Amino acid sequence: MLRRYCTTPALFMLVFGTLVVEARQAVNTLSPAESKAGWTLLFDGRTLSGLSPTGNADWKVEDGTITATKGSGFLVTPKPYTNFELKADFWADKAVNSGIFVRCAEGAPGAMTCYEINIFDAHAEWPTGSINNTKSVLPNKPNTTEKWNTLEITANGNHLVVKVNGATTVDVRDERRPGGTIALQEGGANASGLVRFRNVKIRSL
Repeated sequence: MLRRYCTTPALFMLVFGTLVVEARQAVNTLSPAESKAGWTLLFDGRTLSGLSPTGNADWKVEDGTITATKGSGFLVTPKPYTNFELKADFWADKAVNSGIFVRCAEGAPGAMTCYEINIFDAHAEWPTGSINNTKSVLPNKPNTTEKWNTLEITANGNHLVVKVNGATTVDVRDERRPGGTIALQEGGANASGLVRFRNVKIRSL
């Protein structure tokens, strides 16, 4: 019995330590279940390889995140996507106007050529979690500034669903944009500031 009680704390510490390591490894990686389900990473946590910059935003990799602090522009995927689930963690300060743009037509991304899922709590009409010019979250504005949040976007045919931290903010049907590239934004409407992205992953439907 004495031996059993003496080893229990050691066993606890071993299990706890393993969980901590696994949590750290989970950033910018796929779990076995995600890989089996067909998820792929759009950001490897080390480089911006596979994402093309536009504009003059100062995109860089910092502490395992895609980071920008000034300028205006996008990071754009090289290939288009039609039906998909997209997940990304984001951190944005109070000044920045950012977003994730999906199904962007050829050429530079923009509000009139993509579905723009806004990241800008202070926006009077399209606060964070809204799809600009399609569906607003108002009057239920989320509070996402200066902390990590998770954005989930599902585009399946004409059905668009957005979730912020697990809560559905938009569930709408729209026929205008059947497919296109995906883009991360810094400095929309000249409102630049600190924005970070990590765990950017996608699964085709």
